[in-house]
Amino acid sequence: MRGSSWEGLTLASYTASHVPVEPSGGTAVYPDYGNGQRRDTPGSGSGLVVQRFFTRAGLSPYDEVVWEKRHALIAGEDGRPVFEQREVEFPQTWSQLATNVVASKYFRGPLGTPQREHSVRQLLGRVVQTITGWGQRGGYFATENDAAVFADELTSLLLHQKAAFNSPVWFNVGVEERPQASACFIISVDDSMESILEWYRQEGIIFKGGSGSGVNLSNIRGSHEQLSSGGMASGPLSFMRAADASAGAIKSGGKTRRAAKMVILNIDHPDIEPFIRCKAEEEKKAWSLIDAGYDASLDGAAYSSVFFQNANNSIRVPDAFLQAVLNNGVWQTRYITTGAVCQSYPARDLLRMIAEATHVCGDPGMQFDTAINDWHTCPNSGRINASNPCSEFVFLDDTACNLASINLMRFLNAEGEFEVEAYRHAADILLTAQEIMVDNAIYPTPAITRNSHDFRPLGLGYANLGALLMSRGLPYDSDAGRDYAA
Repeated sequence: MRGSSWEGLTLASYTASHVPVEPSGGTAVYPDYGNGQRRDTPGSGSGLVVQRFFTRAGLSPYDEVVWEKRHALIAGEDGRPVFEQREVEFPQTWSQLATNVVASKYFRGPLGTPQREHSVRQLLGRVVQTITGWGQRGGYFATENDAAVFADELTSLLLHQKAAFNSPVWFNVGVEERPQASACFIISVDDSMESILEWYRQEGIIFKGGSGSGVNLSNIRGSHEQLSSGGMASGPLSFMRAADASAGAIKSGGKTRRAAKMVILNIDHPDIEPFIRCKAEEEKKAWSLIDAGYDASLDGAAYSSVFFQNANNSIRVPDAFLQAVLNNGVWQTRYITTGAVCQSYPARDLLRMIAEATHVCGDPGMQFDTAINDWHTCPNSGRINASNPCSEFVFLDDTACNLASINLMRFLNAEGEFEVEAYRHAADILLTAQEIMVDNAIYPTPAITRNSHDFRPLGLGYANLGALLMSRGLPYDSDAGRDYAA
């Protein structure tokens, strides 16, 4: 890691050799490295040496902030409490909004019982100590002191809101022995009832753990194609309805937010036209119900009565389609089972159809298949067909990604200058924590487990770029803004 604060073995060289074996019992086993010592032997000297940057030896990060007791309250549209927890302990610098969100979403244990978490100390302690313990067991740290320094540094980053993990980490780490820690999953579906039912099962597990998933349904034959039994296929939209209902019924992480979904269809699929229009048509049904006096809120009677409200829909388009649009050419859809031409459209008519539907309800979006696969970092391992619900994770089928985010505004010094070394050190600490979680988390299928261990996808992003540029007087859409971001 060029410019990092690590000494000795770098994270890059360490993870290349650190691939554990996953036994049937579900606990990662770390192999013998030829010297009679396992990597997880405390004090073996083969792990990371961690330097202090944000903390001081002998002083707990918790003692460096002022704490106060608060009342966490979220009210519904009628003014009645949807969530309430009194006497919760938060750093004085945290906003009331952060208090309400963290207490309602991330504190574990039944409300009104001694088991209920009531302090950010407990929340951070649960997560940080669990990750640090896993790291020690896996031999990530050269000594116990390095593990303690790592724990302090990670605690400080989280405590001062310089960074945050994705929600499943807060939901599950330190609560379950093998938690679901990744936020983003990409799953696959084949053209069989067994695979479709397995899709439903996988999404249910993913949503229950507080995560989201994306899937490309283009392998499923269209609604005008024959089944082997002689009947006509239902088509992907019929199966989307069942998946949509399932997602609406499952509260992510057992909490109050809905599941996050992405559903994708290729532009040459025979059912592309009904897919383009499906959410816009349901939106218009909801408008009619609202006009008739039904509740228009997100969970109200109007929107809960129509389909396709629990997923983002996207259409996968290659450059060939975009070229056909530019040239005012023809675009053909093809049957899944035979590859024969199903229907021909003026390409511009399809694009206008997409634009009109998106104008009505925001869906479908578009994913640019050619560019995505041209930029593929692992092209020999298979093509990229899908993304997670927000499309920041774009990778192979049957993969998962753990996410974290750095708050850029927390890295400005008193003069308003960005502290580059602090940012680099934060990235080192967070990526190490995310890497540790890969082998200690659980995944819904053997394929996702295998790909997670082999590819180790991590997503470390940043928040508040717009605010950072604004603080420096740089327009967001400007060469100066882009240069600074780079």
